[in-house]
Amino acid sequence: MPSHAEQIIGLYERHARAFDKARGKSLFEAPWLRRFIEALPPAPSILDMGCGSGEPIGRYFIERCFALTGVDSSPSLIGLCRQRFPERDWHVADMRSLSLGRRYGGLIAWDSFFHLTADDQRRMFPAFRAHAGDRAALMFTSGPSHGEAIGSFSGEALYHASLAPSEYRALLAGHGFEVVAHRAEDPDCGGHTIWLARSR
Repeated sequence: MPSHAEQIIGLYERHARAFDKARGKSLFEAPWLRRFIEALPPAPSILDMGCGSGEPIGRYFIERCFALTGVDSSPSLIGLCRQRFPERDWHVADMRSLSLGRRYGGLIAWDSFFHLTADDQRRMFPAFRAHAGDRAALMFTSGPSHGEAIGSFSGEALYHASLAPSEYRALLAGHGFEVVAHRAEDPDCGGHTIWLARSR
């Protein structure tokens, strides 16, 4: 039987419409999205890794005239992105094997990266580096400490994992990123733990 981690892609595909509805369109993340934008180099393109249905975060960037590329493993969620924003670049792909052959001024993995196992998260840092241009901003959410947690969505187990903060710092530094800001369980952002870094 597949592990909870191995069922994530199928879960989001089975419940794509329910996820889109539950996600809503309010942007409690807006203060951190503004910080992300402030950290971007001039005239950047943005890669959203685990973009979901493109709302509300993708829309936030599009309405501010950023060139946006979105990647998600769910064909149904990418289908919603293409319906809503057909002029943007959308890909059905697993971020763990992503190789777009392009570099971006901004990389974001909001509420997606933390669905990967600890080992898969470690393996993502070369992918971040490979897709990051000069002085690119990288922002992702994690847990506050090392471990795994199982939530639920639509009656199914929803897997989350995190490394220790010290390991994230070491991985970022080892792949050419410097930490710009970090907040654990930010009470002004729904209890999210956020990392914002910039490539050197």
